[in-house]
Amino acid sequence: MQNGYYQATGAMVTQFNRLDIITNNLANVNTSGYKKDDVVIADFERIFKETKDTLPLENHTKDAAKFLNRTLNRVPHINEVYTDFGVGGLKHTNNPLDVAIGKNDIFLVVDTPAGVRLTKNGSLNLDNEGYLVTKEGYRVLPANYEAQPPLTRGIVIPQDAPMTIDSNGNIYSNQVPVGRLYVAQPRELRELQKEGDNLYKIDNMDDVIDNATSGSISQGYAQISNVNPVKEMVSLIETQRMVDMYQKVMTTHMSDLNQDAINKLASMRAN
Repeated sequence: MQNGYYQATGAMVTQFNRLDIITNNLANVNTSGYKKDDVVIADFERIFKETKDTLPLENHTKDAAKFLNRTLNRVPHINEVYTDFGVGGLKHTNNPLDVAIGKNDIFLVVDTPAGVRLTKNGSLNLDNEGYLVTKEGYRVLPANYEAQPPLTRGIVIPQDAPMTIDSNGNIYSNQVPVGRLYVAQPRELRELQKEGDNLYKIDNMDDVIDNATSGSISQGYAQISNVNPVKEMVSLIETQRMVDMYQKVMTTHMSDLNQDAINKLASMRAN
């Protein structure tokens, strides 16, 4: 069994997965409110030790652990993929429908076909009915959305009237209150599950509070992505070099070492 070959293969697969995350970050460098992803890489032995007591067939698993290959256990694996919710820079747009969120644990709440979701993207629009919506057309929900009829819930902005939004999410039209944004603050950011369209899912909305005094909303600004393109490009180059290195190791094992073993075996038999 060529342990070195399997070690290199596992390590290269890990780097491929890391490449996917880096390229996705770079693809969203200009996406308003986007939060970059990153990974924690650990060896298999460490991951196994941390989780073996929760695996099925506990006794069988512990017994089998005595015979694990200690060389293969050192193959690196992605232990965790996490989202960095650090605040990105603010860009002044002068668009009254743009709102930037100035804290890492504050979100807007939107209504999607899949259910209620959280978002960091505050670049908003008005639809044909006057509802405040995201660029994708999802209605932005107010603080009292649970008391509204499901088909009509949302925030309606009067047409042809100046709209202002204060730092706590209160919305005024001609200085008359028309509603307040649901300024969502999850109790635990780790519970958020990243989806497409800059959305986050949380299994239980009871774990989210409406922060009516957050002071985190800035009207007329857009929050840019927190992706640092220079750092991501450096990581991209570094990861690609690691892939090339592992590829050379695999080629050495499959070609050079195998050929050397065949030649030595043939020489021994000839003698």
